[in-house]
Amino acid sequence: MSEIAQKKDNFWLYVGCTIAALLIVITVVKQSEDDKFAPIKQQLEEETAQMNIRVLN
Repeated sequence: MSEIAQKKDNFWLYVGCTIAALLIVITVVKQSEDDKFAPIKQQLEEETAQMNIRVLN
């Protein structure tokens, strides 16, 4: 009977570790995508700043 309880404990441990690993992988991928598109985002912000010029009459 104690072997069955031990297997259930290991099952939830495996489930928890798998979920934690998936969250870490998703976070790393998200961070790498943010780093990859950072220059494009900076360029768009610069273009927006250049276009926001007031015309004085």
